[in-house]
Amino acid sequence: MKKFSRSALSQAVLGVAIAGLCAGSAFAATKKPAAKAAAAPAAADASITEIELVHDFDADKAAQLQKMVDRFNAGTAGPKIVIRERAWNEGTMPHLLILGERDLPGFLSGAQRYRPLYQVMKDAGLPMETLRAPAMMTPTPLDSANRLIALPVALSTPVMFYNKDAFKEAGVDPEKAPKTWQELQGTLGKLVAAGQSCPYTSAQPAWILVENMSAWHNEPVVSEGKKTSLAVNGMLPVKHVAMLSSWVKARYLQLFGRNDEAVEHFAKGECAVLTAASGAWPTLQRQAKFNVGVAALPYHEDYYGAPQNTLADGPAMWVAAGKKPAEYKAVARFVSFWLTGESQVEWQRNAGYLPLNRAGLLASESRLLSSDLANIRVGVAELTNKPVTALSKASAYPQRAAVRRIVDEELESVWEDRKPSKLALDTAVARSRSAD
Repeated sequence: MKKFSRSALSQAVLGVAIAGLCAGSAFAATKKPAAKAAAAPAAADASITEIELVHDFDADKAAQLQKMVDRFNAGTAGPKIVIRERAWNEGTMPHLLILGERDLPGFLSGAQRYRPLYQVMKDAGLPMETLRAPAMMTPTPLDSANRLIALPVALSTPVMFYNKDAFKEAGVDPEKAPKTWQELQGTLGKLVAAGQSCPYTSAQPAWILVENMSAWHNEPVVSEGKKTSLAVNGMLPVKHVAMLSSWVKARYLQLFGRNDEAVEHFAKGECAVLTAASGAWPTLQRQAKFNVGVAALPYHEDYYGAPQNTLADGPAMWVAAGKKPAEYKAVARFVSFWLTGESQVEWQRNAGYLPLNRAGLLASESRLLSSDLANIRVGVAELTNKPVTALSKASAYPQRAAVRRIVDEELESVWEDRKPSKLALDTAVARSRSAD
């Protein structure tokens, strides 16, 4: 990957900002003064020396987070951010917690353990320049008034990655990725003929192959009646899962687990096509020994109106309750630093996650950063492909660990040929009504 100086990155953001790109995007930012980078702390902060941050990132993303923290610490004379590898619920509650699906249910259950982010920033007198939360983003980090109670620092949406070298060897144009599932099937056949043992794999099957495939075709993911439940047993998801089941039998598709295990297999060159979170892009660029392509999630061309929009999901950074005012001021300065244009570009390039404000969004259109932020452009294009509808909007319900576990279990019964797709998805819907 190309490396740019800090000034070059700043100029890139400035250049696209002047051009006024994406001014009408669904991700348009609120008009607030730009947040200032870490200011000199007040005397009252003298007794506070560190702000503890814990997270559940993998090793590669953790390294990128450390770079961000190091840059903040180098520019502030106040309390330093200290990253520790431990569970959030072991010992004293840390000040900041970046939590994903695995740890979030426990953190949010029982008495409130967090202080709303918008309140922390307001009390500190610092602006919080972020994008208006779009309807395709998981609403978990929002309160009923659509205010941010946590910062969604690791948002991704599903995209398709592919091994350009493997495509070329199979006689497939590496610059023209399949746009539809029908086209992808033809490509997988050529890859098999060329000797590829794992033509296609997918990370997070429940999220990508069921939830997002439904939204991508403007089909409901949940039914919000007296009791919220899944609604993923319509004609489209049943047809899609049945098709994937046939691919498993034909050895076109190989699944490795319920989380991101498939990403590692793809990075090693074992599989030629991968559907995974858009945030995997920089990790793949660093780890893969082949040319990686990124393209939009395929859609079914025979389905009227498709494609619609995908969904954005991922870990958010929460602020713990019960801390001192001086500690919250230090936290607020770190959040302001995170939201500067320079930090947003750095985080997108290094960690691969979607932008949180206009500066970050505009940077994805920069020619200077085109190769580094290809995943961001593809992801934003998917999310904003068409206006979000009541059917294609995000819901916090399927993000619940218990619900996704149910979907994964039923999908596995299809892959193992124990149930047909219709019965498996009907069962998932029925089980979701009593999920804890």
